[in-house]
Amino acid sequence: MTSPDDSSHDSSAPREPDQGTAGQRGQGTADQGTEYADRVYRSVGGIAGGVLLLAIGAWLGIDAVIKGEGRTPWVALAGLLLAVPLVIAFTVRPAVYAGADRLRVRNPFRTITLPWASVEAVRAGYSSEVLAGGAKYQLWAIPVSLRQRKRATRRQARAATEDPFRRTSVQVAADADDERRAQADRTIGELRSLAETNATREGAQGAPEVRWAFEVIAPAVAGAVLLAVVLAIA
Repeated sequence: MTSPDDSSHDSSAPREPDQGTAGQRGQGTADQGTEYADRVYRSVGGIAGGVLLLAIGAWLGIDAVIKGEGRTPWVALAGLLLAVPLVIAFTVRPAVYAGADRLRVRNPFRTITLPWASVEAVRAGYSSEVLAGGAKYQLWAIPVSLRQRKRATRRQARAATEDPFRRTSVQVAADADDERRAQADRTIGELRSLAETNATREGAQGAPEVRWAFEVIAPAVAGAVLLAVVLAIA
């Protein structure tokens, strides 16, 4: 995962700045009365790849439907009905929404809503994942790039060689170390900080909720059935 090496996030300032102030990057607010828009994390590379695949598939599929002979148009139509939802599910759909009260994880076939109090850990090994309610959920929208992580490790080692005694201020050094981390690791750090900060909020209590994405599953199953029928009767 992280052919998409980049994930983006969006955070907005408090609507009522006189009631609370935003923390450092990656931190939430302890002010119970201030509302914040969700931070959104998505894989830019994944979305770009998905749009490209959809464009190529639409071009080839529509051409086959219009110009094909015999069973070709039906095979192409069934193939599109099967492939398009799957491409969208694995590339465009994944997203992570981090709000003041909960973490919402939109994966290919499920949407998981996790109140911050239920989050036990957020970590990134070979993939990004969150542990909540005794279960483990993958974060498809935050792919881990081992290559990017190796580059970040080399940058940190080079920086330590250039400034072995940390002559810069503590805050500047901490910020520099954070910027040298891989993108996925920085994002996981932000989510971990939000979980720790907001777990005690009144609205952050509750158990995890999982909803299946039938809007993706249903057309994909219909496409698979139609394709099997067309191939069987041909």
